[in-house]
Amino acid sequence: MYLSVKSPSLWDAVASSMRYMEKTTHCLYARKSSESDERQALSIDSQIAAMQKIADKQGLKVVETIQESKSAKDSGGRKGYQSLLIGLQERRFNAILTWAPDRLSRNAGDLGKLVDLMDQQVLVQIQTSGQTFTNTPDEKFLLMILCSQAKLENDNRSKNVKRGLRTKCEMGVRPGRPPIGYKLVRADRFGDPSSIVVDEERAPYIKKLFTNIAEKGMTGREAKEKLQQEGFRNISGGTVGFSRIFNILQEPFYYGEFVYGGIRYQGNHKPIISKELFTKVQGSLKRTAKGKWGRKNFYFNQVLKCAECGSGVSGTEHTNRHGKTYVYYKCNKYGGTRVCKCKYIREEALFEEAAAIIGKIKEKHLRLNRRIKEDLAKINRFRPENDPISIEEYLIGIFREGSSLEKSNVLRNFKERLLLKEGRIML
Repeated sequence: MYLSVKSPSLWDAVASSMRYMEKTTHCLYARKSSESDERQALSIDSQIAAMQKIADKQGLKVVETIQESKSAKDSGGRKGYQSLLIGLQERRFNAILTWAPDRLSRNAGDLGKLVDLMDQQVLVQIQTSGQTFTNTPDEKFLLMILCSQAKLENDNRSKNVKRGLRTKCEMGVRPGRPPIGYKLVRADRFGDPSSIVVDEERAPYIKKLFTNIAEKGMTGREAKEKLQQEGFRNISGGTVGFSRIFNILQEPFYYGEFVYGGIRYQGNHKPIISKELFTKVQGSLKRTAKGKWGRKNFYFNQVLKCAECGSGVSGTEHTNRHGKTYVYYKCNKYGGTRVCKCKYIREEALFEEAAAIIGKIKEKHLRLNRRIKEDLAKINRFRPENDPISIEEYLIGIFREGSSLEKSNVLRNFKERLLLKEGRIML
């Protein structure tokens, strides 16, 4: 007697497939990079609409939708993608519905996380517009190839952009916006290069700026204020700040050259000044050496203001011929054509006067008052009862020998603005 084995029917296969689909829940993930290299990608709304049609056609159960506008070329920088991974780990869904594999990842880090979740059987399926990826060696291999291809495209695009910019520089055109005194004129026909022309309204001021310093002996601040009185304005109609003036005076673009990527190129634009005039101005500029690590911090810069002209007050160090260093605080409105006559104050006197003022009005500043009381209670616990440390002595000690954090805590919690007037400190 022979036993016949009944082979699975077509209906059994369909039933098994239906049971699998009932257990599979999808998260619809839509992403579009905000960068110009993905202008041809479908918009987020289009992606969602297209994938919803696929879900309806195939009977996929979509329980959640995540969308974001963020580049995928760097790992760990997308909040929406992180929410997708968390949803998988929390078992809110176990499959992903997305337009294409490169919507999920364009880098090895994010791709590795997806493959790990598939190995752990947390992620059972990735459904795209044209393919389905499940936890099989062939399909995982294909998924990694497609995402790696997207990464390769990103890397090649970066190399091509850098090569194009370098070629543009070699042709004498500096990439980006030209400095004040020039205009960028777009080409009438798409694809033709833009051109840089002299701004006839502002170029004379630029030339006059260099001439006033090189030939008339003006300082940068004096030349800036003179041009401002004559009507020199930026393209937005506002005044040009002193730091911007200093940058203009160091810009080789005005005599026909420019620096890009650390390399000097010869430009094809029309110069405003001669190289000789530019070189002469460089010798006239006074540069302050950059501060080194561990330099002195002037903590009172943020709370002091000049009572006479309203400008800020800054600390500065001076070393005499005997090698002794002094610290002064003085009004920032020095030099130029409008000189403030406010007298400076030595740091030692500043500490004493500021401590006296803060000690008198500390009750107005609850957090500062509480901190001072707590610290004084700790200090005076170990001192004789008839010789406690006063509030002024405590504050002077903080200002002179306290740590950076202690000084910052006192002045940050003091909300008043101190005024410098005739070499004295007042509210």
